[in-house]
Amino acid sequence: MSQTAAEETADVFGPDSMLRRLSDEARWGLAVTRATVLEAAHPQVGTALMANSTFVAHPWRRLRNTLTSTQRLLDEEQRVRTREAARLNRLHARISGSDPQGRPYDASDAGARAWVVATLFESAVTMYRLSGQSLDGPALGRLYGEFRTLLSLLEGHSDRLPATVREFWPYFDDMIDHHLENTEAVRVILYRLFTDVPAPPLLRASPAAWAAGRAVAGPAAAAITIASLPESFCRRLALPDVPGARMLMHAAYLGTGLADRLLPDEWTSLGTLMSLLDPSHTGAPGPWDGVRRKAEQAAAMFRLVTPAADEASETTLSADRFFAEVLDQTGDGYLAWPDLAAMAREIATRLDLDAPDEERLFTAYATWWRELQTELDADDDGRVTRQEFAASAARLPSSGLIRIADVLFDVTDVDDDETIDGREHQALFRTAFRRDLTGTGESWSRGAFVRQFVSFMTGQQHSVAYDSLLT
Repeated sequence: MSQTAAEETADVFGPDSMLRRLSDEARWGLAVTRATVLEAAHPQVGTALMANSTFVAHPWRRLRNTLTSTQRLLDEEQRVRTREAARLNRLHARISGSDPQGRPYDASDAGARAWVVATLFESAVTMYRLSGQSLDGPALGRLYGEFRTLLSLLEGHSDRLPATVREFWPYFDDMIDHHLENTEAVRVILYRLFTDVPAPPLLRASPAAWAAGRAVAGPAAAAITIASLPESFCRRLALPDVPGARMLMHAAYLGTGLADRLLPDEWTSLGTLMSLLDPSHTGAPGPWDGVRRKAEQAAAMFRLVTPAADEASETTLSADRFFAEVLDQTGDGYLAWPDLAAMAREIATRLDLDAPDEERLFTAYATWWRELQTELDADDDGRVTRQEFAASAARLPSSGLIRIADVLFDVTDVDDDETIDGREHQALFRTAFRRDLTGTGESWSRGAFVRQFVSFMTGQQHSVAYDSLLT
């Protein structure tokens, strides 16, 4: 990042930053969801999402990682912001290819990245307006300046976005009218993700209750999102106008706006909400911790009074289930390089790896992918089907996995004492040690760590720790 960009972010993302406050409000989730649909309609962004992202198979993990990355990008310390921007740029540089029509896409494309920031700004303005808090001229200009600074942090400059708010709106309208498409990613978000979203970690033990709630909440969420989108966008993509959707949408935005104004900040924080839904989400204790603990206790009681599942499933998974829950990270039904790259990105994000360690990790995963292709890709089409995996799971290669495990141990063992202690274990898995996994409940040696990783990644032994990391 240039010196000018560094000075700009230092001035903007201080304690009084509008964007920093906004990004920690629970209602920001409405704006981000809306913005994601607009982003996905960009051909390059939509193709990159479908080919490389885990948002379909692991939406809660993707949301948590987005929150973590945003917090780093808006941190008060310049060092933290610069490090996160560099990490995101490295990860985006690894994502490129061609869409089904042969058009190239590149996650580092400056125009596409500018559009992502543009959708977030426009969705933030819409969120304020629908929440009954329209911004005046100075506040609107200040917020736009912060979003341009965010783009500058990533790109080194903000030239791809218009210089002023007045110039922004013609740019935004032109993008909608002439550059966006009804991509597969848009359709998946609106018509599959909302209706099929898996339970958040807190409710995974109660699939029936989650399915019942999702049957109502899923279509409502889709209707709210569509009703909040620009009318010109909805016409261009022929999105349905569901009766009553606009009233439901206004109620959702006004309700979250009132909650933000009337309730204590710690009650309406996005981090608090994430901690409620996902106990592994790190952060300071919040006011909803008691509610979460009660829900966990209720789920545990429910498991005690209902018939137990097949006990074998607690120690091992079938080849089909292991393929679906662990290997197929992108949720497209196949195992390919983007799935393994997604695993590497998850680890790099959690541990905030620097460039050399990140490169070692991706190289190790690439080695394993070449082995998998050799052993499992029977028709040489560059991907492994569930059937190919199930037929050959017993002879999965392990030398590449051992290499990954060694790199993973090295980057987790930050004090270089050749053991993974409780603090290091928490950083990687976001859970404390469990005696049934380690034998001692205190530490892992390199050998034990490698054996556990290889056993899990070959489907031989289920692991609560690795389950929290990769499923």
